[in-house]
Amino acid sequence: MKKIRTFIKKYWITFLICVGFVFLYKYISDNKMFNALMFPPVEDIWAAFVKDRDYAVLNLFYSLKLLIPSIAVTLVIALGLGVLVGMNTRLREILHPIIYAFSCVPSILLSPFVVLLAPDFWWASVILIVYGTVWATLFATITGIQTIDKRYLDNAATLELRGARKFFKVILPAASPSILSGFVNSLRSSFVMLVYAEMYGATYGLGFYVKRYSSLGIYKNMWGGFIFMVLVLVLVMQLFEKIKNRLLKWTID
Repeated sequence: MKKIRTFIKKYWITFLICVGFVFLYKYISDNKMFNALMFPPVEDIWAAFVKDRDYAVLNLFYSLKLLIPSIAVTLVIALGLGVLVGMNTRLREILHPIIYAFSCVPSILLSPFVVLLAPDFWWASVILIVYGTVWATLFATITGIQTIDKRYLDNAATLELRGARKFFKVILPAASPSILSGFVNSLRSSFVMLVYAEMYGATYGLGFYVKRYSSLGIYKNMWGGFIFMVLVLVLVMQLFEKIKNRLLKWTID
C-alpha cells in the first residue's frame, strides 16, 4: 500500500497531463477540427485495438527479436571500444576523430549500402540499429573513463589492484554513471531506428504495423498501434530506470 501511495504521489501530475492529452484528442476528433479520417473517435481507436490486439502482440514479439540482439551488440561494441579508447591516451588521439566523423554520418545515408551488402533484411536491420544507437554509449564510456577521479586510481595503486580486478572494482564502477546515462540515450535511439528499419522492408514489427495501416488509410488501427508502441517504450524505459537506480544506488541521495 505504501508503494502505491508513493507511486501516486510521484506521478499524479504526469497522469493528469496524459488524461489531458486524451481529452484534447477527443475534443479535436469529436468536433472534426482536422481531417476526420486521420483523427477517428477515441472509441473507434480502442475498439480497433482490442479487435487487433493479438496481431499487435505478435508484431511486438518480432520487434523484440530484432531489438534485443541489436542492443546486446551495441553494448559489446560501445563498452569494448570505449574502454580501450578511454584508457589509452595514444589510441584516443588516433581513433577519436575517426569515431566522431562516423558518428556524424546519418544511418539513413548508409541504408542502401547496408541492405545491399547484408545477407538478409534481419541483419541489415540489426546493423542499422546498432550504427544509429552505439554512439551515445560509446562517447559516454570514453568520457566516463577519462573523467574518473584520480583519487580512485591512486587508492587502487595503494591497494595494488591491477588488471581485471582494477577494471571491475574501480574503473567500471567509477565510470558507470556516465555509461548508464549514455545507454539511456542509446535505448531511446534504438526504438527510433527500430521503427525506421521495420517501416521499410519488414513483414512484421511495430514499425511495420503502424506503416501498414497508415498506407491502407485505416487510421484507427494506426493510432492504436502508435499508442501501443509508445506504451511499450515507456515501460521499457521505466524498467531500465529501475535497474539503473539500483545499480547506482550509491550515487543517489
